[in-house]
Amino acid sequence: MNQLHGKHIVLGMSGGVAAFKSAELCRRLTKAGATVQVVMTESATQFMTPVTMQALSNRPVYVSQWDAREPNNMPHINLSREADAIVVAPCSADFIARLVQGRADELLSLLCLARPMDSVPLILAPAMNREMWAHPATQRNLRQVQADGAVVLGVGNGDQACGETGDGRMLEAAEIEEELQYFFSAKALAGKKLLITAGPTFEAIDPVRGITNLSSGKMGFAIARAAQAAGADVTLIAGPVHVPTPRGVRRIDVQSAQDMLQAVMGSIEGADIFVATAAVADWRPASAADQKIKKDGSGAVPQLAFVENPDILATVAQLPRAQSGDLYCVGFAAESENLLANAEAKRLRKQIPLLVGNIGPATFGKDDNALLLVDAQGHQELPHASKAVLGEQLVAEIAKRMAR
Repeated sequence: MNQLHGKHIVLGMSGGVAAFKSAELCRRLTKAGATVQVVMTESATQFMTPVTMQALSNRPVYVSQWDAREPNNMPHINLSREADAIVVAPCSADFIARLVQGRADELLSLLCLARPMDSVPLILAPAMNREMWAHPATQRNLRQVQADGAVVLGVGNGDQACGETGDGRMLEAAEIEEELQYFFSAKALAGKKLLITAGPTFEAIDPVRGITNLSSGKMGFAIARAAQAAGADVTLIAGPVHVPTPRGVRRIDVQSAQDMLQAVMGSIEGADIFVATAAVADWRPASAADQKIKKDGSGAVPQLAFVENPDILATVAQLPRAQSGDLYCVGFAAESENLLANAEAKRLRKQIPLLVGNIGPATFGKDDNALLLVDAQGHQELPHASKAVLGEQLVAEIAKRMAR
């Protein structure tokens, strides 16, 4: 779901080598259907030419507050009134300080100061050397500019143009585009706390072997990111997966089903929504060997005894807050056949309001999926799409059901 289509973005550029990423950001925004008006400081033109940015945005670039192309000679008023958002990328340490001081002696800072604060958000993508980023003055200015109403995006960590390595890199263009997509998303879960599990569990046989499954955690992580974008306070409990944590989401890593249950019960207090996306192992070895079980050449096969793992979803669904409706529980069913019948039976067995079914072998590890939503009113299909899109759709469906 493209939230940038039809938006008008003022892309401000202050001085910094990360300006080359702004060229890619401009291209991505226009490709997403936004119009982009570039405004550059004089120092920004030392790193990227206005000609390049004009070619990418297909609009004249503004640098001077005295630009006579505006009939009233007030580009700081006209450009800010037309914008759905002002995005400053790169936003240097100096420019952040200028915003805090309310400086207005060049066009970009003047435009930010003159914007209607109640209707034109200011979004900053910082970019600077790691020492500049960590300096108390910069951190103090970041806190103040946020207190003054600006939205400050995070920074990346890695190699810097100066040859050093650390925090302070501007986010990549794709990351900033994603942040803007979610920024413009409807905040249907504002004020809600959501707890979600994702990924597989790993049940140890010995120190080097265990029982697990092919769940990648991608669906759960997509739901967590979409819920955070919808305004929820999100805690994500993840089994052993290799998926980056969505920005703004708290993450707790676990291994086994017992670990996951402990983490869930330790985090469920105050939650409004519980989404059990994780593919939790149904059984675990009754005991795990202290040392690696080795074959001895005799052909003898180790005899393993199993015990049933705790049912995390059923445990949460039986809590008094869940039974009273104050905690909305959503379960997942990864089936291999008879999806609707199995999903309906599982929903009733778990005593939850919403069960989301999918065909596990068709989706485990992949970037796309198709979902079947089953509740007391019947069932609804969410057609095949990327997991990011399905995460947004499912969050919207949860919000709609909670509002009934």
